[in-house]
Amino acid sequence: MLNRALSMVMCFSVILGIAAGCGTKEEVKPSATISSEPAKATEKPVEKPKEVVTLKFLTGKVETVDLVNQMIAKFQTENPGIKVEQEYQKDASNVIKIKFASGDVPDITTVVSQDYIDQGKYLDLSNAAFWSRVLPAVKDLNTDIKTGKQFSAAATVTMGGIFYNKQIFSELGLKEALTWADFKTNLKTIKDKKKGVVPMFLPGKEAWSMGHLIEFMAHGIIKQQYGVYESRKAFINNDGAKLAFDAPGGSMETFAARIMELKNEGLINADALTATYDNEKEDFVAGKAAMFSQGMWVLGDLLKINPDFAKNIGFSPFPALQDGGKPVVLSAEDSKYAITSASKHPEEAKKFLDFLFKAENLKSYSEAIKSPSAFTDVKADWGPLQDQATQALKTGVNIAFTDTPSGFSGDDVGRMVQELIAGKYKTPADFAKTYKETWDKGWKASK
Repeated sequence: MLNRALSMVMCFSVILGIAAGCGTKEEVKPSATISSEPAKATEKPVEKPKEVVTLKFLTGKVETVDLVNQMIAKFQTENPGIKVEQEYQKDASNVIKIKFASGDVPDITTVVSQDYIDQGKYLDLSNAAFWSRVLPAVKDLNTDIKTGKQFSAAATVTMGGIFYNKQIFSELGLKEALTWADFKTNLKTIKDKKKGVVPMFLPGKEAWSMGHLIEFMAHGIIKQQYGVYESRKAFINNDGAKLAFDAPGGSMETFAARIMELKNEGLINADALTATYDNEKEDFVAGKAAMFSQGMWVLGDLLKINPDFAKNIGFSPFPALQDGGKPVVLSAEDSKYAITSASKHPEEAKKFLDFLFKAENLKSYSEAIKSPSAFTDVKADWGPLQDQATQALKTGVNIAFTDTPSGFSGDDVGRMVQELIAGKYKTPADFAKTYKETWDKGWKASK
């Protein structure tokens, strides 16, 4: 009762105070103004939804498109504010020229060229944390000779050489050939004794694959002579004295002569100019082709076509093209990634690259494409050719990829090989002369 009485007294006092205030003639100060409207709660500013960042990713690696799409889906789930659009182009090394020129530049790409490094087209990745996990030899191959910085990073290590059908070799008593004479003898034996089997399959419709023939076999002559570091400098600086593309009896003339031998003697497939990469893989697994030239990136596809064929796949170095030369085997960084300096979202691009380079993702990648990882903390069962690949590295001179000028890309090189097979060049010397002229022109255009 006491509380209730006290409350009534207080209320009454308030009412009297208000009444007295209303009766006075004094002007009420603005600070004492009493609003007749109910007080409003303080409104919090509405946050605008974050804009989704879209990263454009240009790749030329057909073998990894589906796998990377799966990784992109996982990345986007973990990073809902970032969307990644993968674009595959068969002729990616030339497509990127158009993109750089038009301003439609991808944020991330697998296309890395020395000329574009020189032009500042890529971000410097030298301070990235992942380098502490990369094999030292792979980091060296990713190091720009001119600046000592890293503008790209590789996910895997790859090897390139001659794939052969072990069952056919066993049936005919053949051995891996390290000289050109022995290589041709093997091919002729297959032609004579295995009717319906192509001795050496060329997927001539694929310019990139034809370009590899020069990169591995013709340029292999130069690379074994000067070693990885000095030959890279020679290609990058267009050192004519060392490259000697048009020298009589040199690397290019010898290469052209060897390819023409294979064609003229019926040791390659008759449809070499129209055959595709898929045709090559399918015919090999079907036992219709005895040998072909590729890198380890092909292994995953071969096993997808027929997992049981693994026991029949052999791998050896490329035979020496010149008498007195040595066999060579590609041993280089692969699946390289670079972030373009024109990217409007470099931090998001770095985040995606870090995601791709997580150990669990690298393991999946390595095992899918059947190539060893470039990272020391990744243990992957990358395929049935581990022992043969190791032996090939011991048998042949280890060479790296060619630093081709962007004005004369690997696809451009491949088109010259297509022309060689088509009979455009009268002599091997004519091919060598044209190759040097085209290389020089492309090199100057890239500067």
